[in-house]
Amino acid sequence: YLNRHCFNGLCRYNSKGFFNVPFGRYKLPLFPRQEMLAFYRKSQYSLICYNSYTKNLPMSKPFVHLHTHSHYSLLDGMTKIPDLVKAAKAAGMTALALTDHGAMYGAIEFFQECKKADIKPIVGVEAYVAARTRHDKDPDQDGRRYHLTLLAKNEVGYKNLMYMTSIANMEGFYYKPRMDKELFASHGEGVICLSGCPASEFITLIKNNHDDEAKELIHFYETCF
Repeated sequence: YLNRHCFNGLCRYNSKGFFNVPFGRYKLPLFPRQEMLAFYRKSQYSLICYNSYTKNLPMSKPFVHLHTHSHYSLLDGMTKIPDLVKAAKAAGMTALALTDHGAMYGAIEFFQECKKADIKPIVGVEAYVAARTRHDKDPDQDGRRYHLTLLAKNEVGYKNLMYMTSIANMEGFYYKPRMDKELFASHGEGVICLSGCPASEFITLIKNNHDDEAKELIHFYETCF
């Protein structure tokens, strides 16, 4: 019942329905294929989707959205920040993250709205990561890019996220503002790195059964973050 912009994990499909891969604390219920597909199409731009399936589901454990887009995610989000915070407050959440695509334009507005609602703001960004480096701009090799969800743990992390986002726009822009692993290695202090959505490099490697490469990537991120 959480859409692709709000749940940072894998969804796996089988002949009976969709379910969340159980490496997280939360699992989504199984739904018939056609009903789930129709529900997904309707809900992909919403923060939380209430319908006959979800409105009566109890929140047995505290839950916080760590992957959330606002209208500052150009062509990818429609939710205005005041509405985002209001929905989180109504759902009983005590914290909320903002991870717009390749940009942190909404960080200050988000911080102010969360403070007014007595919600802990978690400032972040869903970075575009270059397939090679941010300086490479070959159409045959660099049109592909990965996603990676990054959160500021403290003030140092917030400043590092701002720096990397700025560099991504000034030096790494190729269709999208791209960061690279060199930036992560030099400016990862105070930043929390998540596994990423299905468009992340890590999840892509897992989906393609490249387990050894996925492990190497995890070790690299461990050294950076």
